[in-house]
Formats: sequence, structure tokens, C-alpha cells
Amino acid sequence: MTYFFETEEHAALRKNVRRFAEKHIRPHAHAWEEAGEFPRALYEEAAAAGVLGLGYPEEVGGGGGDITHVLAASEELVMAGQSVGTTVGLGSHGIALPPIVRLGTPEQKVRFVAPVVAGKKVAALAITEPSGGSDVARLRTTARRDGDHYVVDGAKTFITSGCRADLVTVAVRTGGEGHGGVSLLVVERGTPGFSVSKKLAKMGWWASDTAELVFEGCRVPAANLIGEENQGFYAIMVNFATERLYLAGQCVAIAELAYAESLRYARERSAFGKTLMGHQVTRHKLADMASRIAAARALTGEVTARVARGEQVPHLAAMAKNVATDMCSAVCDEAVQIHGGMGYMREVLVERLYRDARLYPIGGGTREIMNEIISKALGY
Repeated sequence: MTYFFETEEHAALRKNVRRFAEKHIRPHAHAWEEAGEFPRALYEEAAAAGVLGLGYPEEVGGGGGDITHVLAASEELVMAGQSVGTTVGLGSHGIALPPIVRLGTPEQKVRFVAPVVAGKKVAALAITEPSGGSDVARLRTTARRDGDHYVVDGAKTFITSGCRADLVTVAVRTGGEGHGGVSLLVVERGTPGFSVSKKLAKMGWWASDTAELVFEGCRVPAANLIGEENQGFYAIMVNFATERLYLAGQCVAIAELAYAESLRYARERSAFGKTLMGHQVTRHKLADMASRIAAARALTGEVTARVARGEQVPHLAAMAKNVATDMCSAVCDEAVQIHGGMGYMREVLVERLYRDARLYPIGGGTREIMNEIISKALGY
């Protein structure tokens, strides 16, 4: 299935990304998930295929396009590659670089954006802290100005690609309490005082490394400040709205994959003298799965099209994320049920998708925070 806004250009893009994923990811998907990582060489391979540069301007080595192109490509990576962890890890720059593209200087874009979209470096975003999750306005990591440097102290956790990142876009407190004192700094690997304190073990997304980061008297050049000091909160919020659409799109793709696997299994597996598909209960499960996917795809597509037109609709992005994550969890649960005992085995794809799906109502802002955004926008 495709989104209603897609053109022949999107179809060609899908074909190219599908070819890349089937060749470079799918044959290794299970092994990489079990190993807990994928090779760094995949970044350069993805860049050469035009995957990493999607949505980025040509002047920094990007391939152009907008959020609609990124969403279509991400879906193909999940469905054809069959590794959510690899897709997420490969795309961590999708939330790390946009603030630099939007607010950074020309020199910063050359230094930080260009090598990442070329696959030469890996980028991560560091917002969440051990002391708090979705409440960005209360972050505690501080950055004190000292001459032509900032001295950063604090910790970040749940950072996708944090273990292997060469540069990290970090939310820091440069001013007083609340959202008005938040800034964004790029901290590079090898900076004294910056370290990966722990690689975190997760329920799902195994091929994507997730880290806890520590900053102890970390001296970061003031030239690495993105935008104006104390003006980072708005950039983070804009970034979140886009990220939530990416997550909604990934949920649609995961559910599509789980549905396709269930459809195949139901046609092949026999029980009580006929295939599972021959039983009404199975057909109705599949019908419900397909209907839920179609509904989530429609809402995600509408919001994506509006964002591509330049509309600011963060509450609709929150709605799309909640609808898609609820749908994905339900569809993956049914997929495991249709597979029966085999659905509980790690060798079977739907088992992995079931685990991967559980993160989505949490990551990028919890389901409860999404409801707060929605309720405020609707005036209650």
C-alpha cells in the first residue's frame, strides 16, 4: 500500500529503497538483531544509494525531497529490510540534524551535516535524562559559558546510536529554569569529559545501539551552539512534531509487515482439516488488522501532507502517533496469536515485531503526553 499523496516520483523512490533494503539489510536482519548491532559500513552503502540524504538540501550533499519522501523510504526500509532496529539506527540522523539544518550557520552545516548524509559520520540526538523523560523544560544538563567554550555537566539516557555517534546534538540548560533557558550544542566524539557510560539492553530494536551518555566538565566550543542561546526549546518542539510523524509511519510499516506475515502463515498452516484461512475467526482477525492499518495510514498521510505544505499541526501529529502506535501494538499482538506457538519463537519475524512495537507508545513522547498536547490544542 502507499499513501494517497504519493506520485510517480515516490514510486521510483520506493523501488530504489526496496532494492537497497532487500540486498543490504534483509539477508542479515536476524543476525544483526541477535548481535545487537549492524556494521558501520552500512551507513556509506545507504548514502551511496541515496537513502541517508533524503530530505536534506543539495548544498550539504543531500538528495532533496520532503517529509513525504522520507516517510515512503522509511516504510520500504522496514518492510523490505525486515529489521526495525537497523532502520532506526540508520536513521538516527533524522532527528539529530534537522535543528542544525534549520538554525545552524553555513559553516556548521558543512562541518556537521555533510559528513553524516555522506555516511562518513553518525549523528544522534540527546534530550532525555535519567531524572526525567518527556518534560524537556526541566532538563538538568547544564552548559556554563567560559570564554569561547561551554562547560557541560550532566547525563543523557535512551540515546539512539549513542554508542557509535561521532556527533551528538545535545539539549542543555544555558539559562534559568523552564523552557526559556534551553539551548542546543553539538558535542563531538573525543571531546574531553564526554563519554558513553553504558550501552543499554532493550526489549526490542536490538540492532540499534542505545546509550547512556555522561558529560563531566566537558568543554565544547561556543561555535558548536546551534541557533541562539536559550532559544533551543522551540527547535526541539518542532523536531518532536516531525519525529512523531516518522514514528507513526514506522508503525504503519511494522503493522503492514506483521499483517503480510500473518496472511502468508494463515494460508500455509493447517488446523482441523483446513488452512487457518479456512476458519472464519482467522479471516475476521485479518480483516480487523487490515482495517486498522488503513485507518492509521489515512490519518498519518493526511497530517504528513499538511506538514509538507508548511502547516504547523503538532496536535495532529500527536493524534497520528497515538492512533498508529495503538494500531501497531494491536496488529502485532494478533499476528503472534495467529502464528500460535511459533509466534513466540525468536526465529519468527512476528515475535521480533511484537517486541519492537512496544517502544512506540513511549518514544518521541509518551502516549499520555500526546493526549496532553491534543487536549490543550482543543481547548480543554
